[in-house]
Amino acid sequence: MAENSALFAGLGVAFIFGFSFLFTKEGLAVLAPFHLLGLRFGLAVVVFTLLRLTGSVKIDLKGKNLGMLLLLSAVEPVTYFVCETIGIKMTSSSETGMMIAMVPVVTTLLGMIFLNEKPSPAQMAFILLSVAGVVFIVAMKGSMEIGRNLIGTFVVMGAVVCAGIYNVLSRKLSLEYSPLEITYVMMWVGAVVFNGISVAQHVISGNLQQYFAPLGNIKVVVSIGYLGFLSSVVAYLLLNFMLSKVEAARSSVFTNLATVFSIFAGVTLGHEPFYWFNAVGGIMILLGVWGTNRCGRKREAIKSSDIG
Repeated sequence: MAENSALFAGLGVAFIFGFSFLFTKEGLAVLAPFHLLGLRFGLAVVVFTLLRLTGSVKIDLKGKNLGMLLLLSAVEPVTYFVCETIGIKMTSSSETGMMIAMVPVVTTLLGMIFLNEKPSPAQMAFILLSVAGVVFIVAMKGSMEIGRNLIGTFVVMGAVVCAGIYNVLSRKLSLEYSPLEITYVMMWVGAVVFNGISVAQHVISGNLQQYFAPLGNIKVVVSIGYLGFLSSVVAYLLLNFMLSKVEAARSSVFTNLATVFSIFAGVTLGHEPFYWFNAVGGIMILLGVWGTNRCGRKREAIKSSDIG
């Protein structure tokens, strides 16, 4: 039952993250990257604060060692989004998309080393199939410029490694903290760091008084609302819940499923064209996600029968 709930949470994460690209694009048309991130995580903190004040959620961090939890938050969202933001500027969107698709592979390797979670050969094959699906879609779009900026490539790779470390750390910390507590600290750290960076940028530019002026734009409000509440509070809460229930490799493969939902969002809301290779790549991703989790369930069933 708990595993089924975790897999449904994974679908929710993929759906929310998939549509987030559309709202991020809308927000970046008006806001600078770190300004958007600052307002996004700022709203997430406001939401959590209201939930705590109304007694809707209970978070108790007293007496707990927050060191590892702060480390996780420094890895993601902080370092991950810094690397992704800078990397996108230095490389092509196609290269970024292809490299981000490697997150499940990096997560699997780190899970094997630090969590002793070793996927079966079949699981590994399905993980690679999902990666291949993303790479196929990106490659078929054309305008490939892999390796155009070597430093940018390493920066994006930094984001990939951060995502892998986050998946492993969150799963490990789930033994001590609830998904709610992990998400709460992540949102606070993200809000403090990204607003700090953005405020510094505004001070340097001499327009700090205009910090909240973009909120008069309805598109910005909708973008911040989606990214701050759904993509930050809800999606990360679901992701941390999933990581507390199933192996890191099985959880991270849902990252690539977000590509399918992002295509769906682009076609239905962004009026973007739908190509045959989107369908082929999408099927590869879906099969990869399904196979990875199907094989994982079989392994768990075998382990349970052996114990019995």
